[in-house]
Amino acid sequence: MSSPFASFLRVYEPLAAFDRERQRYWRGYAKSGRAVSTSTGPARQRTLILESLGAGWSRLPDEDEAYLLWKTEPDLSPPLVCPWNLRVRVAESALEVRDGVPPVLADAFVPSRLAEAAEAALAGWRASVSEPGNAPRLHEQSSNWMVPIRWFVFVEASEREINLLPERSVVFRTPISLARRRGHRALAILRRALPDGPVTSELADTVRWLEEFHPGSILELDYGGLAGLMSETKLMADRSAELAANGVAAMAEGDLNGAGAAYEELVEFWRETQLLERCN
Repeated sequence: MSSPFASFLRVYEPLAAFDRERQRYWRGYAKSGRAVSTSTGPARQRTLILESLGAGWSRLPDEDEAYLLWKTEPDLSPPLVCPWNLRVRVAESALEVRDGVPPVLADAFVPSRLAEAAEAALAGWRASVSEPGNAPRLHEQSSNWMVPIRWFVFVEASEREINLLPERSVVFRTPISLARRRGHRALAILRRALPDGPVTSELADTVRWLEEFHPGSILELDYGGLAGLMSETKLMADRSAELAANGVAAMAEGDLNGAGAAYEELVEFWRETQLLERCN
């Protein structure tokens, strides 16, 4: 479960990415007006998780919620959908916790009833996505108290949208085809310069994740609650996407000093925000 101060990397898929049953469901969901904004969604997710688990940790949350995004006016086109997959995500987390403690303590951390429900939920999900054309994909990644530097590889500075009122927000959106192209280029460069580095392996994981989605999808990088921790001056001076691009370009030319300088400036920009975690 993400904290109130988390950033997000999301993929919105067209309805064509889903089977007919899910397409009907998401059309009805869009018409119902139930969908919430990405600014209020994380709090809604936390509430749903806590309500479903309750004091007895007896059930998993429902899974049929999503963020919606329209390329044009809602009346003119169907939405792109970023499912929350809460049921699957909580099921995976519950089983990871249970597997990470001695068997004698497992029930104290995750009751057997919840573990059985989690196993059934994951089995059902995997079975449903094993049909031709489907893949087991989660549409959202999150990071508490920072934006992972590798995420900036997939976007460009010109794609940034900043809002200061009524609350601060920073969002980048780009077609997934462009994001993949940028990611593959950066990964090829990093593999030549730092073949065994953790940055390279982490970027490779994210590139593979993006390959799971429909080619008509939209990728969104959202600062989430982190934007509210920054002053207006700092937000306007943010060069994170530009610095990431400069670092990759310098590395491509063999300029390791230039790449290092861009990386250090990027790390320094986010250091203050990361340090706030210690105050909490």
